[in-house]
Parts: sequence; C-alpha cells; structure tokens
Amino acid sequence: MPVTAKICGLSTPDTLDAAVRHGAAQVGFVFFPPSPRSLTFDQAAGLAGRVPSHVRKVGVFVDPEDGLLDATIAAARLDAVQLHKTAPDRVAAIRARTGREVWAAVAVKTSADLSVAASFAGAADRILYDAKTPDSAALPGGMGLRFDWTLLQGHAHPLPWALSGGLDPANVAEAIRVTGARAVDVSSGVESAPGVKDVAKIAAFLQAVAQC
Repeated sequence: MPVTAKICGLSTPDTLDAAVRHGAAQVGFVFFPPSPRSLTFDQAAGLAGRVPSHVRKVGVFVDPEDGLLDATIAAARLDAVQLHKTAPDRVAAIRARTGREVWAAVAVKTSADLSVAASFAGAADRILYDAKTPDSAALPGGMGLRFDWTLLQGHAHPLPWALSGGLDPANVAEAIRVTGARAVDVSSGVESAPGVKDVAKIAAFLQAVAQC
C-alpha cells in the first residue's frame, strides 16, 4: 500500500496546485486566526474550487464551535475535519453532526501521551500523532517540532493514523521507515517562512514520500 501525504496550511493557488500536481492525497486548510496559515471563508472557497475530486479537502480547527464548522464546511466544501485540543466526546459530536470524516490530533512528547489515542476509538475516524508544543505556545502544531518516532514502534493503534510534526523533504523517508506510517502530514517543513509554502519543497516532499 503506498504512503499517502497531506500538505497542510495551503493558502495560495500556486502552492495548492503544486500539492495536487505532485500527488498529495489531501490538502489542508487552517481555520484558526492565531496561525499565519489561517484562511478567510472567501480564500478557502477560492482554493477549494481548484481541488480535483480525487484529492480530499481537510479543514483544520482548534476546538471549534458549531457555527464556525458549519460556515467553513459550506465555504470550503470540506471532506474531512481535523481537530486539535478537542475532547473525545466533542469529537464524536462533531462527527455525528457534520457527517464528515474526523481526524483527532494527539499531541506526543512521551510514551504516556500515546495512551490518549485510545480515548478517540469510536469518536474519530483517524488519529494524527503530532508533536506536543509548549504550554505557552500560541499554536497547537505547525511549528516544526518533532517527537521521538521510536515511541510509535510496537504501539497498538486504536484507529487508522497519520504521522505529523517536524517532517520535511529530508527526513520523511526516515520517519516512515522508523514508524511504519502509511500516511504523513506536513506544514512548516515545506515552507520558506512561517505560513509561506514553497513549491519546490512541496514537490521534494511528495517525491520523497512516493519513493517509500
């Protein structure tokens, strides 16, 4: 089974087109104002219109309210919702209410953090293992941090899962080898500056994944 990749935090037509052209399985749109990658509804609608049907559109949220979810799903025609810092019961409620595939982010720094994933069984469709950010950080992800990938070796995953956190074109093949991931997610690792995606880095990342 080939490894699939999501390019997250896209905000311009040229970088979105590059992600699609080079084989991204999903494209991620961020709806969290503190992030330099956050989109307006109009921006999201314009980008969504460029995404072919075989590529899934994922909206990224931090414990969102129903009103934001409804407006965003409508504007960006989202196929899936990725939730950060959202409790399992709320994740389950969002999944039931929206009818969309739901990814639940689990922030990882130590092996004990992995136990949180089990609480999302029956609530989410997929776990996204991401690097835990400092408590003082404004963002829950997209900061280029990575965790010890060997923590995932031998871990009994309660759901399908994807690997995120500090991935880039140079290390993604190693990350896949160490963890056995069949899905990866990148944001800051394909940027030239915070929030500024780089077409060449997107291409290099997806080419590296395709060779795994």
